[in-house]
Amino acid sequence: MRRYSAFSLAREAMRSHTGWDKQWDNPEPRSRYDVIIVGAGGHGLGTAYYLAAEHGITNIAVLEKGWLGGGNTGRNTTIIRSNYLYDESAGIYNHAIKLWEGLSAELNYNVMFSQRGVMMLAHNVHDVQVAQRHIHANRLNGVDNQWLTPEEAKAFCPPLNISRSARYPVMGAALQKKGGTARHDAVAWGYARAASARGVHIIQNCEVTGIHRGADGAVTGVETTRGTINAGKVGVVAAGHTSVLMEMAGLRMPLESFPLQALVSEPVKPVFPCVVMSNSVHAYISQSDKGELVIGAGTDQYTSYSQTGGLHILSHTLEAICEMFPMFTRMKMLRTWGGIVDVTPDRSPILAKTPVKGLYANCGWGTGGFKATPGSAHVFAHTIARDEPHEINAGFTLERFRTGRLIDEAAAAAVAH
Repeated sequence: MRRYSAFSLAREAMRSHTGWDKQWDNPEPRSRYDVIIVGAGGHGLGTAYYLAAEHGITNIAVLEKGWLGGGNTGRNTTIIRSNYLYDESAGIYNHAIKLWEGLSAELNYNVMFSQRGVMMLAHNVHDVQVAQRHIHANRLNGVDNQWLTPEEAKAFCPPLNISRSARYPVMGAALQKKGGTARHDAVAWGYARAASARGVHIIQNCEVTGIHRGADGAVTGVETTRGTINAGKVGVVAAGHTSVLMEMAGLRMPLESFPLQALVSEPVKPVFPCVVMSNSVHAYISQSDKGELVIGAGTDQYTSYSQTGGLHILSHTLEAICEMFPMFTRMKMLRTWGGIVDVTPDRSPILAKTPVKGLYANCGWGTGGFKATPGSAHVFAHTIARDEPHEINAGFTLERFRTGRLIDEAAAAAVAH
């Protein structure tokens, strides 16, 4: 009987879902590219696509140590929203939503973007005040958001328990109707196919083990498990491991890595119409197109590169979900998973060129990376191509950690997923 590795199974799945054929089957690396992107997740593949589609740069290699979409892109809970507090955050995430709305048509591939609405619950007076502050700030930035009474929240999401005797009583909710979900792996495959069609090389099973610099300190290429590959520009988009890669170039990043867990239930018929998030209990829930309830929690409280995380995090989350949605108490858990997220001191991303000439970083998204995928990729491609930031990502530099002008979404953005 023929044996299949995880890589070969993923490759066959990509072929069957996207129509890939042998011309996309892990090409041999060239000796030199104009741009190397490290990381074949949604952000990395999207960056390569926009470099080719909008900036005419097609001599690009996207290097992935495993298989494309096998990192955090395939380990998230698909939530998309832009109701962040600060101007910079609202700008990048709202830019992403606008791109999400036309992404399937642009890539000619269904990413299953569903604007079913994201509702964020308020359980106490502080939650109510914070949510209403967000609503006013969002409207000033052109981001849709509205306040719902408990009764209106239940009308929008009938399974919600709004009893005043509940452990987490619902005092209202903020609703962004343009928010929703998309299929994570479809996003990676769609960008991969579109980028490859424009000549981008996507090289899997190719781990970067070193970053080379010339006599003037500028990047000259990378060392990989498949040999040396030269390039004038290198963009690092490797969630959870950016700090390790940057150390190869002698650059220390203000990042910590944390496990982030989630789970799905057994599949059932459509029963949950939207996405619901709770800041006070740090839990969120939606239903996938396959019928599974997708449930997630916050990051673990300790730094780690583990993809398992602490069991107590999931236990607390499930208790909260069952309290808010009693009808789900008899559901069975199907599987759990964990990812690794990079976190900056202010919980906002770094999306900029670095002090090393020719080296660019897209990292530090914490739990907000997936929702930003097209917006992040679009402005990162601009930054690499023109060696200067787009106006949308101008604030997300390393310099802010020296000046103190932080974009502190840690406490401001409610649940950071």
